[in-house]
Amino acid sequence: MVKEIGRRDFVKNMALTGAALAGAAALGGCSQSSASDSSSIKWDEETDVLVIGSGFAGCAAAIEAAMAGAQVKVLEKMDVTGGNSRICGGAMAVANSPLQEKEGIKDSPELLVEDMLKAGLGLNHVEKVRMIAEKSLETLQWTIDLKVEWSDQMMWPGGHAVMRTYRAANNSGSGILEPALAKLKELGVPVETNAKMARIICDENKRVQGVEVINSYKFSSDSGSGSRYIKAKKAVVLAGGGFGANVTLRTSQDPRLTEEIDCTNHPGCTGDALLEALRIDALPVHLSWIQLGPWASPDEKGFGLTPFFSTLEGAQWGIMVDPATGKRIINEMGDRKQKSDAILATGHAAVMFVDSVGIQTVQEGVVDKILNKTMWKFDSLDELASHFEIPADALKQEVARYNSFVANGEDLDFHKQTIKMATLIEKPPFYAVRLWPKVHHCMGGVMTDLECKVMDLNLEVIKGLYAAGEIAGGTHGACRVGSCAILDSLVCGRVAGTCAAKEEAWA
Repeated sequence: MVKEIGRRDFVKNMALTGAALAGAAALGGCSQSSASDSSSIKWDEETDVLVIGSGFAGCAAAIEAAMAGAQVKVLEKMDVTGGNSRICGGAMAVANSPLQEKEGIKDSPELLVEDMLKAGLGLNHVEKVRMIAEKSLETLQWTIDLKVEWSDQMMWPGGHAVMRTYRAANNSGSGILEPALAKLKELGVPVETNAKMARIICDENKRVQGVEVINSYKFSSDSGSGSRYIKAKKAVVLAGGGFGANVTLRTSQDPRLTEEIDCTNHPGCTGDALLEALRIDALPVHLSWIQLGPWASPDEKGFGLTPFFSTLEGAQWGIMVDPATGKRIINEMGDRKQKSDAILATGHAAVMFVDSVGIQTVQEGVVDKILNKTMWKFDSLDELASHFEIPADALKQEVARYNSFVANGEDLDFHKQTIKMATLIEKPPFYAVRLWPKVHHCMGGVMTDLECKVMDLNLEVIKGLYAAGEIAGGTHGACRVGSCAILDSLVCGRVAGTCAAKEEAWA
């Protein structure tokens, strides 16, 4: 059981973390320049709530703020809305859902909390995790009210104790994002693209008053046509995402993550909003915990298409082996950190494969798109072994051992939680891919309280500043469980927008 802790205790309990991370203030000093300049600024526009970023968290914040009666504007630095939200797989964990009830699956918000804490190695900010888990069912209903179409078949990503993940009907984050953007249009909320936040403006008391924005911003050249000032009379909500595509920033936190390590993020995921928040003394938390996606293929760039096989069906119905030994190296249904660490420890790509039965469970169209590109088809295990230079006898022995686990309903080597659902790997042809981790998600960001207000280095609220989504750190600890990012973004985005709209206007 997780101990219930109130908002006041939540902040007090983070004091030690704050002290440990205070040295990160070297990334940016106290923004005296922005404070001293505020009185002389001529504001070009004004709104009540200004949202930076148009992904899940930004849209959720903008919708809730507008529905609460605030005037809202959304800024997006790229020329396309949505960022990583648009290109992700559209999966969201929900505890005690209607689909679980239909399937007779016993679940609870508490069990979801336990799964997130286990993957996060206990580094998670527990109260935030609890809030997210407890709001999962109402968040699902919120998306349904937005007219999001969900598949009637759940998913089971690694790291979850039970099947609880909903998937957008189009297998893409765009299936959630587009209805949210349509709602913003209905509410009359403008979403401006090619508008990059250059600076957060504060008064002498560090109360956020608005932002400086680069006009007609072009990411490809990092340039624009001048700037303007937008007054945020109530609050600014930061929802600018993580920094996985910023090699300089990520290697400053983890020197191993050089440009030689590919990234699944969109190119604009560079942490600009995060760095600006740190410049005005926002408290950084968990910045060095950067997640790698173990289901990625070294045979294609970026996120690619292979994860639509290896994340789910490949992991559930197949096995992953070290080609040097032919042996399994990890529970294929483990969390992302467990699997990434296991692959990296071998020093080379792993091989994951299923047989002709397992391949039938893969989403329609996926195999056709990756076959003979990142996936190969073999008529026998000997052919598979030869192609990947795996010791054939060792591989066949390992498959036989795994099949014995399937037959007995217990994985004695790695305790795979879906073993009782699995089928024997024995019917050719066999389908295989290579896997090598890629930078995927930043667990770190700015410290926020339970109202998603940004905290400073003294563990005090920065008045008028909120953050939600990947830019807000602490929720996922050392490792984010798959399908929990969308839930986190929507829950905290809604909280941030609701609370921002309640702020007393400074002007």
